[in-house]
Amino acid sequence: MQTLLPQAERIGARLKVRGETIAVSESSIGGLLSAALLSVPGASAYYISGAVVYTRIGGDVLLSIPPEARQGLRSATEAYALLMARTIRARLDATWGLAETGASGPSGNRYGDAAGHACIAIAGPVEKAITIETGQADRIGNMRAFAAAALELLEQSLA
Repeated sequence: MQTLLPQAERIGARLKVRGETIAVSESSIGGLLSAALLSVPGASAYYISGAVVYTRIGGDVLLSIPPEARQGLRSATEAYALLMARTIRARLDATWGLAETGASGPSGNRYGDAAGHACIAIAGPVEKAITIETGQADRIGNMRAFAAAALELLEQSLA
């Protein structure tokens, strides 16, 4: 977590100055991304809310993604991450939506992705999705790497 704080502070300051807000949907990061963003004093000026959407039922209830929107998509893909980012942004009326879906480890997911695989997406004035492959089975290390990549994507999008 400590390694994420300087970047979260820069992001928080930039969002505050710009008067922009963010909503977060994370899966295999388990709340670490939200914790980093909320560690900044005054986070209530930019952080609307977040959800750990770890299972399909979690997505159904917390994000209310209609089944037809998921048709032809599977979790842990860039397209699905982008759907999650767009959805959390719209549902919470935020400037930005940031989402992650992946497999922290130590094993892969049921879709055939290896541990260390995650897709991260940003939706807002800029939209982008990326895939991270650490090649590691270290669950906590992967969670940190995914959170760092999500913060990096957000910071680049704010540039």
